Parts: sequence; structure tokens; C-alpha cells
Amino acid sequence: MNNFLLMTEMSTTDYVGFTFFVGCMAMMAASAFFFLSLNQFDKKWRTSVLVSGLITFIAAVHYFYMRDYWAGTFDPATGVGDSPTFFRYVDWILTVPLMCVEFYLILKVAGATKKLMWTLIGSSVVMLVTGYFGEAVYSDSAAIWGLFSGLAYFYIVYLIMFGEAKALAKKAGGQVLASHNMLCKFVLIGWAIYPLGYMIGTAPDQWYSFMGDLGIDMNVVYNIGDAINKIGFGLVVYSLAVNSTKEA
Repeated sequence: MNNFLLMTEMSTTDYVGFTFFVGCMAMMAASAFFFLSLNQFDKKWRTSVLVSGLITFIAAVHYFYMRDYWAGTFDPATGVGDSPTFFRYVDWILTVPLMCVEFYLILKVAGATKKLMWTLIGSSVVMLVTGYFGEAVYSDSAAIWGLFSGLAYFYIVYLIMFGEAKALAKKAGGQVLASHNMLCKFVLIGWAIYPLGYMIGTAPDQWYSFMGDLGIDMNVVYNIGDAINKIGFGLVVYSLAVNSTKEA
């Protein structure tokens, strides 16, 4: 009942709350789509599509709670609420490593090892933990923690675009290579939204303090980025599974 009241009392000026709501609905719909489509694929691709559904489902559940948290603190007079930073990082610490697992799953056909998978997972965890420290724990030194987080991010970029993962994708060729390249674009371009939100959220007294003058709420940046990246990731994997099953 409390959740229903929060939804019906959403202010028409609460554009941040609206993006939480839309993000939740979009990712829940994507989860249903991925789960219900599992039986149409060859068995070797079902795990990849299942993980795509888990990513969007986990995100949808967290967005449901983040929407309630935001609505409970939102002040219509000022148009401001408390950012659910902790819940957002809990979501990311579960979903981002799973997105890294997707690279391993689609590259298994070319001989990808679990070492590569755990390297990607470990790098993503470092990226997120240091990002959380900079945004929520040691915000007075957010630039330094952001640097550590950025280094872990660029290591992931290196592995998938120039390192072992790229070599495996070239070895597999065809649909796997095309899908790998598309996922790389999501990481390089789509994930770049998160550092932007990080800088907006930790702007005061930092070397990038000019970001705070843009008038953009970091929650909107994160919400839009999450919907595009997580659903987009899943659709790339879904397309790979469909095309590869047809060719089998």
C-alpha cells in the first residue's frame, strides 16, 4: 500500500522520479522478454540470454526501491530529493560484473577461459568499489578515487578492445565478432555516462567543479545510462543467439 501511495503521489515536476519509474518498467519488460524467449535458442546460447534477463531483472528490482527512496525524500517545493547512492552501487556491484560475464559467455566458442572472466569481474569490482568510496565515503578526495576507478575501467576497455578478449573475438569471427564489437561500443561509449554522473555528483571543491554548473541531476544521467546500457547489452546478446541458432 505504501508503494502504491508513493507512485500515485508522484509530483508532476519530479522528472527524476519519472526516470526511476520508466527505468524500472523498461527493465522489467526487458527481463520478461529475455526469459520468455529462452526456449527458442540453441542450448549453448541460453545461458547468455538468461544472464541478460538477470541483469535487467536485478536492475528493475533495485529501481523499484530506489524510486521509493527518492519519492520519500523528494520536496516538491525545492524539487530536490536524496540520491539513493548506496542502493545504486548495490545494483551495479551485481549487474556490472554480470555484464562482464557476457563477454566470457559469447567468447567460449573461441576458447575463452575462466581466468579472463574473473579478470574482467575483478576489474569491474575495483572500478565500482573505488567509485563508491569517492562518491559516498571519501567525497573530499573524489578526484583521486575517480582516477583509480577510471584506471580499472580503461583496463576493461583494453582487454575487450585490444587484449585477449579481442583476439578471441577475431578467432571466432562472424556473428560473435560483430556482437563483441557492439558490446565494446556499449562499454566505451555507453559506460562513459557513469563517469559523467560521478563528476556531476561529486563536483563541489573538485578539479572538475565546473560540472556542477551544468544544472543536470546525476540521477537522470545514471537512470538513462542504465536503461540504454543494460537493455542494449541484452539485445545484442539476444540478436547473437537468434542469428547463431538460425545458422546451426
